[in-house]
Amino acid sequence: MAKPPSPANLERTYRVFNEINIIAQLSSNEMARVLPHGLTLSQFSVLNWFVRVDDQATPGRLAAAFQVTKGAMTNTLQKLEQKGFVVISADPSSGRRKLVRMTSAGRQARDAAIAASYPILESFLSRFGAAETAALLPKLEAIRSYLDQKRTAD
Repeated sequence: MAKPPSPANLERTYRVFNEINIIAQLSSNEMARVLPHGLTLSQFSVLNWFVRVDDQATPGRLAAAFQVTKGAMTNTLQKLEQKGFVVISADPSSGRRKLVRMTSAGRQARDAAIAASYPILESFLSRFGAAETAALLPKLEAIRSYLDQKRTAD
């Protein structure tokens, strides 16, 4: 039987979560300041999801992925559609569901947002270096993967 973690280890693990939360808030604010095309961080995140995960999705799938209400996701998608960055259409396999696809203008907006963040990224690299940044990535990806799997299992 596994020995329960010590209070010191639990406290250190809490500090890890706390640092991740603070880093997320600070990095999100940095990114939000440079987003082009009047994009909000939520809108950019949806465009980025399409590039990273899938080329189409239902609003419900996106809401679940971002852990927001369907109403909040619908609002974000409508704003992206108004900007011409996504297309929302009827799902041919279901009369009630909608399908969302990113447009080429949406991909260009996402790419422009990443390019706009280059000064932030260059500053980060000048402080931490490419090797240290590369060394962090596998651990961060493993933490994200663990938390994502735990979220979908619950």
